[in-house]
Amino acid sequence: MARALVMIPSGEVYDHDNVRWYRYKDIQNHINHYHNIGDAFVFDSSLKLLNFDKLGVLPIANPNLDDIDRLNEEYDYVFLRGSNYVHKDMRWSQTIEVLKRLKIPVIAFGIGAQAPVKGKIELSEETKTVLRMMADSTTSIGVRGTYSAQVLWDIGIRNVRIVGCPTAFRRNNPDMAIQLPALDKVRYVGVTMRREVSPAYAQDIKRYLTFHRDFVKDLAQRFDVVLMAQGEVEEKKIVFGTQEQKEEAFAALRANKWVSDWYMDETMEKLHRERLFYSDVVADYEDLVQQKDLVLGYRLHGNLMALSNGTPSIYFTYDSRTVEFAETFQIPSFDVFSGKDFNIEEYWDQSLFDKFNRAYHHTYREMRQFLVENGVDNKMADVMQKPVAEPVQKVA
Repeated sequence: MARALVMIPSGEVYDHDNVRWYRYKDIQNHINHYHNIGDAFVFDSSLKLLNFDKLGVLPIANPNLDDIDRLNEEYDYVFLRGSNYVHKDMRWSQTIEVLKRLKIPVIAFGIGAQAPVKGKIELSEETKTVLRMMADSTTSIGVRGTYSAQVLWDIGIRNVRIVGCPTAFRRNNPDMAIQLPALDKVRYVGVTMRREVSPAYAQDIKRYLTFHRDFVKDLAQRFDVVLMAQGEVEEKKIVFGTQEQKEEAFAALRANKWVSDWYMDETMEKLHRERLFYSDVVADYEDLVQQKDLVLGYRLHGNLMALSNGTPSIYFTYDSRTVEFAETFQIPSFDVFSGKDFNIEEYWDQSLFDKFNRAYHHTYREMRQFLVENGVDNKMADVMQKPVAEPVQKVA
């Protein structure tokens, strides 16, 4: 059993390997603050793959550098929670100073690069230095897909392994496989929502929002839907706020010209009032997706949470991150900017999900190999030591 540090955690840990947002019961304390609970999905999922008996946090903001010597003695390794760190705007605080003093390995646990809409990605010298220092401390550095691997390769980092994301493997089941039911049996559907999007990464905001709106409305006419939010302030207020805060949220949405013109019409407001889901507890999302026949939409980790539990999911891609996830795991996906209409019948094809099943099994093996070659005690099964079992159906 190892002693692990985490760099840039996202939430508080309870019951050894479960994550929820800080002071989650005091929602009013952070109801005006945006945090993406999807980051907590990754943190929670990472812990579920590791064997450890002690967990601590490596501070990179205002650290006491003298404490680093003590951490070197008390811990075996550091892992950097997987996220979108490789882009031009990333700021690392005092990470370089901390890593210079740190003597234990720094495990990059499925990190990713974000491409701009136009031009080549530009990285600061600070980001390049941090990435090189992490790569030099380990046998390999784990990235989510081929684009991220290429970005690291271009700055001279060669010891890269493509491992996807821990969220895919949180159930630690190498034989998990998606088996589609008949489409006419599908009733309960989760829609992973992302209203806020940056024009730096999404090429056409009008198309993005109008398609999002119409797609949700069409699904709501056909299925029993739940709209799954992941931390936007207005959505949190609609779910958890007082009546006054709920109305403040809708007023703020109406005051946003993009939203009022292209997204929040009368039908969408009704759906947000009646069908919106949000939680600060990762386990609540897992419970939710286990009850769905299908989960689809815009959120990387909301969709991946469903797939990891055997629930079919379709990705709506709109930037390099979503494309990279879909490519790594061969997840059926729809390009929001293709100009085409989305037809669910075109995606309800077992052969498409068989590609995902195969890619999932391969990437599970890569994730385990990544942990093993970096000396990380883990719970993942050695799939090379046994034949692949019959597909396991979704979690009941």
